Amino acid sequence: MSIVVVLMLAIAVMLGVAWYDGGRQEQRLIVEPVSIPEGNS
Repeated sequence: MSIVVVLMLAIAVMLGVAWYDGGRQEQRLIVEPVSIPEGNS
């Protein structure tokens, strides 16, 4: 049971940091396209 509580607290901390830091950096647009090599699938 304590493992579940630790995981929930860790997720809550990560979400809190992501929410706090999410609006601090301005969005950067991709100016140049990047060529993606095709795989042999």
